[in-house]
Parts: sequence; C-alpha cells; structure tokens
Amino acid sequence: MTALICGSLAYDTVMVFPGRFREHILPESIHMLNVSFLVPSMKRNFGGCSGNIAYNLRLLGGEGAPMATVGTDFGVYAQWLTDCGVRTDHVLTIEGEFTAQAFITTDLDANQINAFHPGAMDHSHRNQVPLDAGVTLGVIAPDGREGMLAHSMQFAAAGVPVLFDPGQQLPRFDRAELLGFVERSRWIAVNDYEAQLLRDRTGEDIAMLAKQVDALIITRGAQGSVIMTGGREIAIPAARPDAVVDPTGCGDAYRAGLIYGLIRGLDWETTGRIASLLGALKIAHAGTQNHRFTAGEFAARFRAAFGRAI
Repeated sequence: MTALICGSLAYDTVMVFPGRFREHILPESIHMLNVSFLVPSMKRNFGGCSGNIAYNLRLLGGEGAPMATVGTDFGVYAQWLTDCGVRTDHVLTIEGEFTAQAFITTDLDANQINAFHPGAMDHSHRNQVPLDAGVTLGVIAPDGREGMLAHSMQFAAAGVPVLFDPGQQLPRFDRAELLGFVERSRWIAVNDYEAQLLRDRTGEDIAMLAKQVDALIITRGAQGSVIMTGGREIAIPAARPDAVVDPTGCGDAYRAGLIYGLIRGLDWETTGRIASLLGALKIAHAGTQNHRFTAGEFAARFRAAFGRAI
C-alpha cells in the first residue's frame, strides 16, 4: 500500500422535486413548518471523502485504500469498491449503526434541502492507523471529529507524511487543534472558503501557514487553483470540462490527483494539472463515482487541456 485515506464512506441519496420549494413554503408560517415533497426521481450514489478519493486514485493507477467506519448496511458499497479494485481491508463495520448517509432534495431552481446522518462515521476513532501495512502517505479527510484528531497523531507517531484536508469539518476544531493538525502535516489542501476560515480560526495568515508545510494548496473552482510552496505561488489553470453536470465530489477528485503526483514524485506544475483535469472529468458526470477513463484517454485529455504531455 502507498496511501491510507482516512475519511468518511457514505451513501448519497439524491432526490429531485419537480417544483419549487418557494411555492410550498409560506414565509409567514416558517415557525410551524410542515411540508411534504413528492420526489418521483431518486438515485442513490456511493460517496464519502475517503471512498471518492480512493476511487479517483485507482482510476489514475495509484495505490491507496480508504480507512473508515461503516454500518451493517455497507455490503453493496463494499462490493462496488472491490469491483473497482479498491481495497476495503481497513474499513471497520460498527454493529448497530448505519453507514453515514446524506439525503439531498433539489428543486427546479437548484435549491437544496439536505439532511446528513453521520451514523458509523462518529465511531471513526475506533479504527486505528496500522503500523505494519506499508503506508507511505496518510490522508486526513473529513470524518468523525475524534477520529481525525486520533489518526493525525497516529500518523505522526508512525512518521508517515500527511495530507491534511479538513473540508466541511474544519469549523469543528478550535485554534489549538487546527495548529496541531498543521504541525503534524506535510501538505494542506483547502478550497478558497476553507482557506479564509482556516485563517480566521487560527489567527494566522495563510502565507505564514504555508511556510510551516511543504505545500498549501487552495482550489478556486473554475478559477483554477494555487499551490503555495517554497516561498512561491504556482498558478494551476482549470481544465475545461465537457459539461457542468454535478460539482459534488470534484474536490475529492482533485485531491486524488494531488496524492497521485506525490506518490509518483512529480513536480507541482504537473501534479496540479493532473488534479485539475481529474476534477473537470468528474464534474461532467452526476454522482461522485460514475466517471471512468483509461490511461490513454487521460493522457490525451491532459495534452489537449494543457498543451503538453504528463
């Protein structure tokens, strides 16, 4: 194994309401809300940060495995990962719990009403980083709060370099905890909003935080990304997608590209472009694990996007 990806595994149930929420929610009665939406369209997707990253890394030909806690309903997802060539031997089943699940209802105006049940994810601290599995790179992705703290410390104790990707869990940590993550990490990956939040919660300028790690990567959607490393900023252009269908999971795809480049020892200019292209390929498909490509197809798309070979 090369990369051990600590983070969530989840089911994403996406429903489409063929109407508009605003036509069914009365502003003057919001204090006594009681509504029901008929959703004739529903699709269940495989998701969760560690699953999405591992899936994309496998598409690139990289070696990695998710480490997560799941419920007794995980069987069909486990089979999917196995069929895709993703290892599940570091996935721990928690009896009496459901796998983490997101329920997303979207209306015709692209408004969303979401509910998230963490389930087994809240037990992530019961899964421990193995010391004898050949792990050469660790990833701390969004997961149960206590699990993220524990796994960060376990990687540090084992001397394993870590990519810290706090994502939507960033607000759950205080200043001291976040600075501890930074101290124990070699790389940090955040989007532009998370970068501002990291600055505000730590009280440290982003440039100063970047000096404490080998690289701090900030993604900016269609505006590309920037890699802050060695006192310089490397601008990475966004790859043009075939279509903009579903942005969910694009950040995870990007991070898989980062991991692939780190594993292969590629320079940051190439690594960032691999990550950018992977995000663009993902956004053209609904769901987080429904895009596929061959090595030859990816190489051709890379050349077309950036005018150079990988």
